[in-house]
Amino acid sequence: MNQPLAYVHPQAKLAKNVVIEPFVNIERNVEIGDGTWIGSNVTIMEGARIGKYCKIFPGAVIAAIPQDLKYDNEDTIVRIGNNTTIREFVTVNRGTKASWETVVGDNCLLMAYVHIAHDCIVGNNCILGNATNLAGHIKIDDWAIVGGMTAVHQFVTIGSHTMISGGSLVRKDVPPYTKAAREPLAYVGINSIGLRRRGFTSEKINEIQDLYRYIYVKGLNVSQACDMIEREMPATPERDEILSFIGNSSRGVMKGYTRGQQP
Repeated sequence: MNQPLAYVHPQAKLAKNVVIEPFVNIERNVEIGDGTWIGSNVTIMEGARIGKYCKIFPGAVIAAIPQDLKYDNEDTIVRIGNNTTIREFVTVNRGTKASWETVVGDNCLLMAYVHIAHDCIVGNNCILGNATNLAGHIKIDDWAIVGGMTAVHQFVTIGSHTMISGGSLVRKDVPPYTKAAREPLAYVGINSIGLRRRGFTSEKINEIQDLYRYIYVKGLNVSQACDMIEREMPATPERDEILSFIGNSSRGVMKGYTRGQQP
């Protein structure tokens, strides 16, 4: 770790085998786990908790204070999991007193210029494409993929195993297992390729597809569709996850695509 051209605050807690390149700045109240590599010109500010075997590329800024005028210097943190890659010029801001932390899980890839604002929670195995911007208080569940240059509205929830098209504006919640595209953002199918890659059987994929036919294809409103699913579809973890996601949605879920929308 001995890098004479880097600054590491004496109160920062770094594992012995952390690699720090020239011109890195690491402030007090920072913890970094075994095997993590910090590229040149990275700034890691107070409150960062970075796991093991992460890679943080040049120009990234981790744990800057929130871009939120309500922030009042409360003692908050950013928590980064293990084996996560953070590419060039990514910014991850600390939490506020709303939840006290911003979280990025294990095995994630944050491509260049991604911004993750205060109080966001990004799950495990997520990929955020180049220049994706998350406003505050967003939740992204495990295995979600968000295409580059996507902007996500504050308080939105993106479900597990979703795939969102690049350049999207995400204003509503995106239910699990779905693909989302077009403007305004709409359901365009289930993420069958991603599900196969993660070991879902053809029978399970067909079941998920049948569930979303009630919600997006049969011409029902969301409440009617959920009632029919509960009556007609057997209880499974995937069925219950979808129903729970919709039932707990505070912003409402994205709509289905209709011909009246712009292509």
